[in-house]
This record gives sequence, C-alpha cells and structure tokens, in this order.
Amino acid sequence: MEIKGSVALVTGANRGFGRELAAALLERGAAKVYAAARRPETVDLPGVVPLALDVTDPASVLAAAAQAPDVTLLVNNAGVSTGASFLDGSLDDVRLEMETHYFGPLATARAFAPVLASNGGGAVLNVLSALSWVTAPHVNAYSAGKAAALQLTNGLRLALYDQGTQVTALHVGYMDTDMAADIADPKSNPADIAAVALDGIEKGAFEIVADDFSRYVRAGLSGDLTVLYPQLVS
Repeated sequence: MEIKGSVALVTGANRGFGRELAAALLERGAAKVYAAARRPETVDLPGVVPLALDVTDPASVLAAAAQAPDVTLLVNNAGVSTGASFLDGSLDDVRLEMETHYFGPLATARAFAPVLASNGGGAVLNVLSALSWVTAPHVNAYSAGKAAALQLTNGLRLALYDQGTQVTALHVGYMDTDMAADIADPKSNPADIAAVALDGIEKGAFEIVADDFSRYVRAGLSGDLTVLYPQLVS
C-alpha cells in the first residue's frame, strides 16, 4: 500500500520505536497519524492525533476503533519487557507479556478489521522480533509472547486476505530505545528500522527481516538447534 495519503494508527506511539514510526509516517505524507498510548497526554510528537488506547483492555480497544473510523494502516507496536523467566519469574509478568504481545494485537485486529475493510482493505503491520524465533532466560516471557504474535500474524494474513488487507510481520533485534537500555548487545537505530518497515509495507512484503541479527536467526531456523543454542553442546 502507499503510505502517502494513508491514515495510520500506531499503538505504543508515545516513545521508542512507536514514536519513530509515527514520525516516519508523517514524513512520508500520511494524511493522519493516530498516536495511540495508554496515557495520550505523554504523546509529544507534533502533527499526530493522540488517542487513548490500552491494548490489554478490550473496552479501550473498541473505543479507539470507534474514534478512528478512517484508519487504513494499523501498526501493532505496543510492547513490554518484564524480564520474566519461565521457572522463577512472576506469572503475572508472564501473563502481562502475553496480554500485551498476543491478546492485545488480536483485540486490535478484530476491532479494526471492519474499519480497514470499509476503507478499501489497507494494511496491518505487526512489530515482532528476532525473539519470535529464539529465546534466552532473560527474555523467556517476551519471546513467548512474540512467538504467539508471529502465529497470530500468519493467521491474520490468511483471514484478512479476501478483504484486501495486507498483513506484514516486522522482525528486528535490539533497538536503541528505553526498553533495551540495559542491553549491552549491538542495537539498531529505530529511525532506520522505521524506514525499512515502511519500505516493506509499500512493497507489499509479507515479512520484513530488518537487521543482521534477525537475518542470522531466520537462517538458523533450518539448521540444528545447537546453531541457535550453542549452550546445548556438551
């Protein structure tokens, strides 16, 4: 789809990658950008339309869809990283990750699918991760939520195809945002990833593998598990 003239809604747009995406959309000529956040008063990007939206609250999702009936591009970006591990992490944190990364995008997709259909089909971009494919102890809950979101994305792509809605998955490793502030590994510039993501949408890509780490993991999926998990080698 063409970004110029589109009406986009970006969840989690008050900071980090969501803010960069909203800015990039404006720069490419989007007619309107709804910057959705749990606390819309924290949205500080000139030119956007702040919108209250908590993806973990079904009533909030439905209210947002009612307030944004002109959306042609839905970007599911809202995220959380609790650091919860499977064996000793808080189950509440694990559930929050799943609510945010899986049930949240599911709720927004269900609420906005009729909106997109009425506006010609449009597109959905789900911001996933290289951690949709691989995990580690400090990201167990996060990667489980993103893995569930990957299959949600695949399912939505098929379910929305007949109404002309393009569904795209964005895979990226760590980005230089507040969420990854404590990570020492290499990080991408979120503005660069936003540009790659919008290029992919305009090209009609089903999947965008945006950085070297994501490409490494994607390629490793066809090999032995010890390629991605060398700690399993005795």
